[in-house]
Amino acid sequence: MRANLRLAILAACLATLAPELAAAQNQPPAQRQTGTFTPGEIVGEGHKFFGTVSRGLAQVVEAAFSRWGQPNGYVLGQEGGGAFIVGLRYGDGKLYTKNAGDRRVFWEGPSAGFDAGGEGARTMMLVYNLPATGAIYQRFAGIDGSAYFIGGFGMTALASGNIIVVPIRSGVGLRLGANIGYLKFTPQATWNPF
Repeated sequence: MRANLRLAILAACLATLAPELAAAQNQPPAQRQTGTFTPGEIVGEGHKFFGTVSRGLAQVVEAAFSRWGQPNGYVLGQEGGGAFIVGLRYGDGKLYTKNAGDRRVFWEGPSAGFDAGGEGARTMMLVYNLPATGAIYQRFAGIDGSAYFIGGFGMTALASGNIIVVPIRSGVGLRLGANIGYLKFTPQATWNPF
């Protein structure tokens, strides 16, 4: 009964966010703006963070830049999650911007779908159209499983209004399937994914 209630809440939340995700997916790449990061900067930080010089990371970053343009922020952190039809994901990291300062962030979120397994990952999230660092503290909806993998890195897209968050993950574990869900960013760690 509780699982059905959680699924109903998740479905209602995602139904309200679905138009925003569709609109964000169809946005043209932004041109270079003050306060954004270049592909070279993101790849360089990614190489330091993931501890590898990987062609796969450069290809995933290139795909994100060709689709959404240059981000005005990025998050470096780690996360863990698991699922058996209904899943949870928890993570923490730091949001970096060029001209608005840096900020510690935590994220958590539920998912539902044809999904099973567990994973742990180092995660870099590219953030687009962030008007202020505090705007990261909200829910971002997306479809996981639409991710594709290049050189051991996976990429998905989550959206809320005009703000797009693109998690790039490289981790260990086994998690197969597809699901819908959201990530909720918070300033403090919490166990409540809703």
